[in-house]
Amino acid sequence: MAFPAERLRRLRRTEGLRALIRETRVEAGDLIYPLFVCPGRKVRKEIGSMPGQFNLSVDEAVAEAEEARALGLPGLILFGIPPQKDARGSGAYDPAGIVQEATRAIKKAAPELLVITDVCLCEYTDHGHCGVIEGETIANDASLELLARSAVSHARAGADIVAPSDMMDGRVGAIRRALDEAKLTDTPILSYAAKYASAFYGPFREAAQSTPRFGDRRSHQMDPGNAREALREVALDLEEGADMVMIKPALPYLDVLWRVRERFDVPLAAYHVSGEYAMLAAAAERSWIDRDRVMLESLTAIRRAGADVVVTYFAKEAARLLRRG
Repeated sequence: MAFPAERLRRLRRTEGLRALIRETRVEAGDLIYPLFVCPGRKVRKEIGSMPGQFNLSVDEAVAEAEEARALGLPGLILFGIPPQKDARGSGAYDPAGIVQEATRAIKKAAPELLVITDVCLCEYTDHGHCGVIEGETIANDASLELLARSAVSHARAGADIVAPSDMMDGRVGAIRRALDEAKLTDTPILSYAAKYASAFYGPFREAAQSTPRFGDRRSHQMDPGNAREALREVALDLEEGADMVMIKPALPYLDVLWRVRERFDVPLAAYHVSGEYAMLAAAAERSWIDRDRVMLESLTAIRRAGADVVVTYFAKEAARLLRRG
């Protein structure tokens, strides 16, 4: 059927028609909200490069959790900023650590809200790297035990999902074995399976105080030029016991997200990272873009590329907007 009989604009004429045939939707239930938890009480310190995001004490994180629940968000992902850091990141697996404390408090206040915990050492080490340092090398195998201990500690505190983000080889298997040995067999693993050595993480490192003191993370995070390698990473993590996988960052890697979605029929998440948030927020502050429309368009693109779940600093804002319709 050719023009003029076939007119695709017929179904774009009104919002009702557009909504009726919309292929991809964003809902509050698709979004996970990241929180940065720090020591103290009544601490709500705005992150300079991420306006509208904060370092929060546990009591303030609980308040955020209750608001997230009221907005219909399914869960949070927690990042910890410990009172002290050391070479082995001991705060990550301390039963009284900041993430463990926040997890217990949030699960008590909002038990139905999912608490996901980031499992990595970079926020807890005094050198800022994701694993144990031997000389000037990040020691892969020596780091696995500490990562596994962290995951078990988080799960014992009540975490619903543990999410290793370190990109050490074999860490999913080590965590799965440790969880099972601790009789935490029901705790799922959301693996950051394809995490790239991206320049889009800068604001996060300010927020988590995790900038490396020397070197960088390119020895273990993926090279931005590689897409086929991401499929290998995902396959290995699933073989080791990952229940869900994540691609990070999101928008610069939509092609990778799509490739993973096409190859693997597993729950798939994408992390709309700090740099993506900061760029959109900065442009909106200067009235260069329509904040609400660009935010929802970006989240739609991530969902359209194949993500079942989107971790985003826009989660609360998007949920409010979606509620208004």
